[in-house]
Amino acid sequence: MVNSLKNFKIAAVLAAFFVVAMFAGCSNEPEIKKLSGRTMGTSWSVVIANPIAIFEQEEIQNEIETVLLEVNRQMSTYDPASEISRFNQSEDLNTWYAVSELFAATTARALWFSEISKGSFDPTVGPLVNLWGFGPDTSAEVLPSGEAIALAMSTVGFSAIAVRGLDTEDGSAILKTAQRYLDLSAIAKGVGVDQVYALLDNLGYSNFLVEIGGEVRVKGDKDGLGWRIAVEKPVKDDRTVEGLLSLKDLALATSGDYRNYLEIEGVTYSHTIEPSTGRPVTHQLASVTVADSACAIADGWATTLLVLGPTKGYQLAIAQDLPAMFIERSDDDFVIKKTPRFEQLFAGDI
Repeated sequence: MVNSLKNFKIAAVLAAFFVVAMFAGCSNEPEIKKLSGRTMGTSWSVVIANPIAIFEQEEIQNEIETVLLEVNRQMSTYDPASEISRFNQSEDLNTWYAVSELFAATTARALWFSEISKGSFDPTVGPLVNLWGFGPDTSAEVLPSGEAIALAMSTVGFSAIAVRGLDTEDGSAILKTAQRYLDLSAIAKGVGVDQVYALLDNLGYSNFLVEIGGEVRVKGDKDGLGWRIAVEKPVKDDRTVEGLLSLKDLALATSGDYRNYLEIEGVTYSHTIEPSTGRPVTHQLASVTVADSACAIADGWATTLLVLGPTKGYQLAIAQDLPAMFIERSDDDFVIKKTPRFEQLFAGDI
């Protein structure tokens, strides 16, 4: 089985919020079917509400797992034979490297987030993530030296990556003008959610929920009240609910710093690395939740805004008219700040 995308580099969080699904308990409640499994170093779940139509559980389970394995085959940095690993291993510069259409589209989307955030979101930040002990099979017991940080920073920079789409004669491909370690895992869960959503949509299901590691996208309704999602309070080593949201035909993603962090000599360091400094961010933003029609876009925005922090992130969310919710640490409590679009979208639901 293909090794999974775990630890998620820039915005790696374990389930940043979790699904609240009320299963049928009496005859007048909707019929519910649930499927689940493991992918990308975390869990996935699918909930299908009535009308179920023809529900072949084993067949659909296999189809979902096939879709997720294909995402890993293209974009898993943990699989040395994946498309992204072979691209990273290649020493050829200024040469177009043929990749799958989804891989090219995901890379282009990641580079768009890099451009709009002026480099705060960077899919080539892997060397710094590894240096700080948040990468595959790495750990840090002492702080990296300034020289080590400077050396890692010299190998980081999204502008060295280019994408060619399928609309060209030679097909989809990516290119690097300098040696770079490309990692798309900051939005990979969202991509996986969207791919499974497309599968179920094509199969004709009209009311369902798809979730990978807390990133969610829903279609239709479950019981007339929407799909109820619990947003988690960003507390280390605890699972408490901050509030509930009701989703209909929408995706929701959260990035936070409270599940993946490092403690050295009594100081806590976030896994969220600021590429411009080569060091973990020092702001007090604990988590960001973003809604969008596509989960990959919500996932990318949540990561981008988390790196930017409570001030710059909120300003960008306002400028882009995003439905976003920021949870910031303040002494021993949290301050919740929502954009106007978030307030409009979820009025009275949280």
